[in-house]
Amino acid sequence: MEDEDKTTLNTTKSDRPVWLMKCPPAVTKSIQSAYAAADSTPVSKVCMSIDPLRPEDPSSRKFTMEMAGSGSGSDSVHIPKSYSMNMYTDFVPLCVFSDTNQGKVAAEGKIDHKFDMKPHHANIDDYRKMCRERTNKSMVKNRQIQIIDNDRGALMRPMPGMMGFITSTSKDKKKPVPVKGSDMKRTRRDRGELEDIMFKLFERQPNWALKQLVQETDQPAQFLKEILNELCVYNKRGTNQGTYELKPEYKKSVEDTGPE
Repeated sequence: MEDEDKTTLNTTKSDRPVWLMKCPPAVTKSIQSAYAAADSTPVSKVCMSIDPLRPEDPSSRKFTMEMAGSGSGSDSVHIPKSYSMNMYTDFVPLCVFSDTNQGKVAAEGKIDHKFDMKPHHANIDDYRKMCRERTNKSMVKNRQIQIIDNDRGALMRPMPGMMGFITSTSKDKKKPVPVKGSDMKRTRRDRGELEDIMFKLFERQPNWALKQLVQETDQPAQFLKEILNELCVYNKRGTNQGTYELKPEYKKSVEDTGPE
C-alpha cells in the first residue's frame, strides 16, 4: 500500500488557474534570496489597470510589477524597480506539478496566463548597463594550458630474440574527430542579455542579415527572429533587401547612448 501511495497523482487542484511569469535573472535572484531567508517582507507587488471604457476586453488589461526591495549582489545597483508584464493567453496548454521528499506527486493547477517581464523605458539605461556587465563577465574564459611532451616520454620496449629497441609514441594513436560547430546545439541566452548584444551589433553597422546575426550571437535562428520582430524592421526591397535594421525609436536610443 505504501508503494501505491507514492505513485498516486493528487488531482484535487488540477483545475486551479495559475500564472506563469518569465523573469529576468536579477529579479529571480531577488525572489529566491527572500524565499531562502524566509523573509516575510514583500519582494514585489503586481498592479493591474483596466480601461473603464472597455472593461470586458482582455487587451485593455495592463499589468506592471514594482520591486519592493533593493535586492542583493553586485547587480542590485542597476536592477530596475518597475517592469511591464506582457500577457499571453495563446500558448500550448501547460500544467504545474509538485513533488515532495516523500515521493508524492500532485497537480497544482493549469496555466491560463503567461507573462514576459520587461523593464520600463525609464529604467532601460540601468538595465542595459547591468546586461552589458553580465555579458562581459560571461565572455571571460578561464583557460588552463597543460603541455604534454609525448615524444620525450616515448616507451622503449625490447623485441624478443633481437638486440635492439623500438619506440612507441603518441603519434601512433588515432586522433579524435573534432565536433563541427554546426553539429552542436545552440543554447538560448537570457532575453535581456541578448537584446543588449543586438544593440551593440547594430551600433557596429546598421543592417544585418539573419544568417550573419546567427553567426555573431551563436543563437537559434527562430529565437533571434522573435527578438528581431520586436526590435527591427525587415527590408523586403531596396539596396538593403533581405536585412534587418532597428526601428526608429530604438535607433534614436542607440544614437543617444553612443559607443562607450
